[in-house]
Amino acid sequence: MKIALITDTHFGARNDHSHFNDYFYDFYDNQFFPYLKEHNIKTCIHLGDIVDRRKFINWKTVYQMREMFFDVCYERNINLHLVTGNHDTYFRNTNQVNSLSGLRLADKENFTIYEKSTEIELDGTKIFIQPWICDENKEESIKAIEETNSQLLFGHLEVRGFEMHLGQYSQTGVDASMFKKFDMAFSGHFHHKSDNGNIYYLGNPYQITWSDYKDPRGFHIFDTKTRELEFVLNSFEMFHKIHYDDEKMTLESIQNEDYSGYKNCYIKLVIVNKKNPFW
Repeated sequence: MKIALITDTHFGARNDHSHFNDYFYDFYDNQFFPYLKEHNIKTCIHLGDIVDRRKFINWKTVYQMREMFFDVCYERNINLHLVTGNHDTYFRNTNQVNSLSGLRLADKENFTIYEKSTEIELDGTKIFIQPWICDENKEESIKAIEETNSQLLFGHLEVRGFEMHLGQYSQTGVDASMFKKFDMAFSGHFHHKSDNGNIYYLGNPYQITWSDYKDPRGFHIFDTKTRELEFVLNSFEMFHKIHYDDEKMTLESIQNEDYSGYKNCYIKLVIVNKKNPFW
């Protein structure tokens, strides 16, 4: 069985900015769901941080995230497994009050929400699901991790030493040795894609801040039989840099440049040389 893995979608990011919502739509409409349809993938695991803000949500964002993601999963009969992430929870010390249950996503028969450590089986493969570890569930979660005989883990973890963004490493969280017993442990939470050969941070599917610039984004496909993990690159980028150097350019080349690819994007204009003020 091939499973689509996606995480840290952060619906409502950047204060529900319309350009970011459009950017998200482009990804789901033109890449994510067409890929799942083409390859007949009917199972998806979301590894947490579905929404961006922990305390409240914009109702327009609710409408849009249902339209672009959840309604499509439901209508196409995609079995969607939703792991609770830290951005999904209202309180920091418990997962009980969260956006997944608040939005009644479990009302759909093909959607499953995980608020605590759970063992499931997909296509004969035992899988351990680990939501966000907080004060309330820490002892229970550690015990469940120690006792499970599942070879695969899917969760929303904070592990020390991993790169959160390019050049920025986590100084907090649990020790990586906790997950050595698993053949592969997949996690959301950190937006930079990285791994140590055992723990795989999958990274979020699209750019949200300038720290994501030129850092590959996308989603993954995992094959339960071969244990292969395939990365599918998101070709849409929100952040761009344009270098201006009128010693190496002509006025004609500047005027004839195709700038359409920068529409509704964030641009940093880097001035290398500006010798001609009229240009």
